[in-house]
Amino acid sequence: MASTPSPSVPSTARLPLERKVELLTGATAFTLAPEPALGLGELRFSDGPTGVRGLKFSGGRVVALFPNATLLASAWDEAVLAEVGRLLAEEAAAQQIHVVLGPTINLHRSPLGGRLFEAFSEDPLLSGRLAAAYVRGMQGSGVAACLKHLVANESETERNTVDSVVDEATLRELYLLPFEIAVSDGGAWTVMAAYNDVNGVAATEQDHVINGVLKGEWGWDGLVMSDWFATKTAAPAANGGLDLVMPGPLGPWGQALVDAVRRGEVPEARVDDALARLLRLAGRVGALGEERSWPSVPAPDSPERREQLTRLAAAGMTVLTNTDGTLPLAAGTRVALIGRHAVETIDMGGGSAQVNPPYQVSVADGLGALLGDALTVVDGVEVRTRPVPARPELVQDPVTGQPGVRVTLLAADGRVLEERAGAPAVTAVGFDDDLPERVAAVRFQAVVAGPGRLEVGVMGQADWELAVGDARSAHQLRVAGTGFGEEMLRPPATTSLVETDGGLVLDATARLAEPTPERPLGGAGIFAVIARPAPRPQAEVLEQAAAAARGAEVAVVVVGLTEEQETEAVDKDTLALPGAQDELVRTVAAAARRTVVVVNAATPVLMPWLGEVDAVLWAGLPGQEGGHAVAAALLGDQEPAGRLVTSFPAADGASPAWSVTPVDGKLEYAEGTAIGYRGYAAGAAPEPAFWFGHGLGYTTWEWSGAELLAADGGSPRVRVHVTNTGSRPGREVVQAYLRPAEDDQPVRLVGWASVALAPGESAAVVVATDERLWRRWDTAAGGWSRLADGGELVLARGLGDVRATLPLGG
Repeated sequence: MASTPSPSVPSTARLPLERKVELLTGATAFTLAPEPALGLGELRFSDGPTGVRGLKFSGGRVVALFPNATLLASAWDEAVLAEVGRLLAEEAAAQQIHVVLGPTINLHRSPLGGRLFEAFSEDPLLSGRLAAAYVRGMQGSGVAACLKHLVANESETERNTVDSVVDEATLRELYLLPFEIAVSDGGAWTVMAAYNDVNGVAATEQDHVINGVLKGEWGWDGLVMSDWFATKTAAPAANGGLDLVMPGPLGPWGQALVDAVRRGEVPEARVDDALARLLRLAGRVGALGEERSWPSVPAPDSPERREQLTRLAAAGMTVLTNTDGTLPLAAGTRVALIGRHAVETIDMGGGSAQVNPPYQVSVADGLGALLGDALTVVDGVEVRTRPVPARPELVQDPVTGQPGVRVTLLAADGRVLEERAGAPAVTAVGFDDDLPERVAAVRFQAVVAGPGRLEVGVMGQADWELAVGDARSAHQLRVAGTGFGEEMLRPPATTSLVETDGGLVLDATARLAEPTPERPLGGAGIFAVIARPAPRPQAEVLEQAAAAARGAEVAVVVVGLTEEQETEAVDKDTLALPGAQDELVRTVAAAARRTVVVVNAATPVLMPWLGEVDAVLWAGLPGQEGGHAVAAALLGDQEPAGRLVTSFPAADGASPAWSVTPVDGKLEYAEGTAIGYRGYAAGAAPEPAFWFGHGLGYTTWEWSGAELLAADGGSPRVRVHVTNTGSRPGREVVQAYLRPAEDDQPVRLVGWASVALAPGESAAVVVATDERLWRRWDTAAGGWSRLADGGELVLARGLGDVRATLPLGG
């Protein structure tokens, strides 16, 4: 295991049992209680997959929004993830955050998974090595990373109750492997247990996984926390190895765990071990003993951050097709930029990954800055089925005139508890409020700028009173289910269409439900006002797009997904682009001289128009500098040298693992280890549209002289000569795959290496393979065994572009 500092832990013998247990549940939604008797300060946690949001679920401080995990991973570069970890540690330091809840290292089992945008890839080695680099970068600055979600948590449907049924070999070889790598190579200090069950046992009670594997076989000395509200029991969770229940102060431990210890159901030594792990974490992050100092760091909108976030986003963007060198675009090219995603670029996914960035640069803004008058921008077809909170530029605080809305939090007797001027149109209530008493109502006031036909309304589970100008109405909004997640992550909404000459005043009050024993947080949830221009007739939009395309040298159509599809708590049911986006692409392609499609999505989409367009650039969810990064990639100011981290199926259902819907509460991982490219290579599904590892960049490459080298630490190395045969500098990624001799063992990535070369330049690239991929789990023996001799090593740019095959001895 990677070496990490192990600070001395003070004795807890003098603490009463009740206090020990109290320290093992959060004090608030994102903090842990201090204990002066131990020198323990307050520990502060924050969500952090694409930015360090801070201590509030919404409406918190302005922070930097990073590119999403699949886009960062597509660089296939551990140095990139180490830099991201370091930068996120800086973002954490700005808020005195000790623990960042990331990275997410669940695998892309099915492309329908709603939360895949947070996770690196479909491959355990790639995910594990990138996670380890992220951890080293972050923890090198004294901020703890948290590996999540342990384990077999690859979908969101029925996520609080689903039982993931996984055989032991698949669990070991695939789903635990990224955690093993990030623990052993990265030295992660914390791990998060998931919501789901695994083989009939809650992830928060997994004696086999937590005690047996993580703490036992791997000898890990860190802390295991629950996902928020995931813990269901006292004694089973404590005995199962869980160390910390989040959030707090309410939870299933407290007196119930104290009583379980006194009845002999849980050894007090187990409580002491959990507390020792918590104190060890506190020592590592500077919350034990003398208070740590926090460095000053760049502001989220500083020139330094802008450069970093633009560069990181563009580095992972991937050229999927590029007929006749359509890309990069030449400076001065007359471009028609078309699509809703062009003017409202989606820069982050939904749920706990969302942050409050200083701004979000659209593709229209980014290309406009480089092309000026040579750019024409046209909106596209509607891409959403659900309304969204008002964008800041569309509403104003009626008192101050600032962009945003006025939000007032009210007590049960009508007293003002807090008033926020120029606030976001969406706020979380009852979950992370720093207020002396319960919020009973929330009032939103806003003026909608500009005349026209508008869609207006409200969002959130509450009894609403809504005034739109002189019109008044009442609404009872309720979630379809009963889970806390739905109230926070998919709140109900109602809207109506209005005509206005400008200056329309919105005044909405949400009255929240009172707490009950069954629902101690009462009316907690997400609340918002909605205001946006009403959708235009589709025929009108398509005709305007075609006209713009005919008048330009190149049409760039930006299509994609939104947080409706890429979000926590909801899985997809299709890979098709929402709305009439496919029709938009075909309409433009029929009218344009050349057509480039930019895909603004983190995960695979279907492309029925692929043969009708000239180039496709996959852009992920590129963060606050997204538009600048897309522009830099399109014009070649930075090569989009990404390689795909997940395979793109050619059709719905055409992947080795597809369904994410439990049957009688169980989700069978029946495909075993043959997910993604492993399953495609074995013929478990039709050939994908694009293979894992695919990416063209902006130059061409010749490989020669592939040869095996002497083993390094027990696993072979391979060398190949690579030449840049194109006219532009570029970066190549040499991928090494093992095709085992055993028929029941799938092909697997065993290593990769990259090289950056100028035109005409050559280099020898050596790929070291990872010993952990040359083994298999022997279920009968209950241990690891080495793969049989024989098989072959495949060198490729993804398995759709194999460059060399080397037989192995056997």
